[in-house]
Amino acid sequence: MKNQDSILIFGSSGQIGKSLIRKFTKNNYRVIAVTRSIHRKGYQIRTQSNYGYLELEEINSFTENNIERLMEKSSICINLIGILYEKKKDHFNLIHSDLPYLLSKIALSKRLKQFIHLSALGVESAKDSKYAISKLNGEKKVRQSFIDSVILKPSIVYSVDDNFTTNFMSLLSKIPFMPLYYQGKTKFTPIHVSDLTNIIFEIVKKGIKGETIECVGPEVLTFKEIILKILKSINKKRILLPLPLPLAKINAKLLEMMPKPLLTTDQLKLLKYDNVISKNYKTNFDFQMKATKKFDEEIYRYSYNWTSGGQFSKKNNKKN
Repeated sequence: MKNQDSILIFGSSGQIGKSLIRKFTKNNYRVIAVTRSIHRKGYQIRTQSNYGYLELEEINSFTENNIERLMEKSSICINLIGILYEKKKDHFNLIHSDLPYLLSKIALSKRLKQFIHLSALGVESAKDSKYAISKLNGEKKVRQSFIDSVILKPSIVYSVDDNFTTNFMSLLSKIPFMPLYYQGKTKFTPIHVSDLTNIIFEIVKKGIKGETIECVGPEVLTFKEIILKILKSINKKRILLPLPLPLAKINAKLLEMMPKPLLTTDQLKLLKYDNVISKNYKTNFDFQMKATKKFDEEIYRYSYNWTSGGQFSKKNNKKN
């Protein structure tokens, strides 16, 4: 039986998913959190919730029957599933285009009140990136199948649980220099996960439909400025080395061979394009949904782990 207060979240174990579970359950919304591994991620997800307001669902494959069963118990669906690099051929299209289309199509057939899909800022410009193309195709398919869906396009989302600032803190705490791609001039508008969570919460609370919203933080920062702020937060000084494009491509090819690459050749293509508002869509500020968290202030709250003697510092790892 459908519970009119139930919110179905796909991608619940990521930084945004966990933050949303905290926010919604704290405000007495019932959440159905979908995971592919309850044993591996279930405990961590449960610790984020208000007791009694969370239901965990494990599905091993995104078949129509599995998705329909979950949506029959829900009134709102939020799709957060995304990947930063491909482990298998055509994985971007499968995750960013085909899956959102399937979810939105079933959401419409089950007459859900809202379907909220997380895409990415600036994907219209990066026409040579597989990631960007798949994200943009996903947006189009979602809009075609569920015309009243809400499509969110955030810039870089950061927090202690991210794979962005924490990876750079780990890297910068160990290496003597940092490559700057495209002279470090690419612009970003990073948004803290709590600000993005508040935006999504307000969209649900106000019943907003049929909008595409660019979600940005309060600052515009270049890649170089971001690296400098991270270095300051971990109290390190490093040589910032602008890397010519041919060397940058070689560097990306080497890095993408790692199990969890910090940079891939596709991500290098993305770095050519500014990640700022396009003025083609409304932003969270247009809806009076402000993002107030400042980048340097927020990363300072968790950067101590990468300072000298911190849990993840090179010096401390040697002792262990």
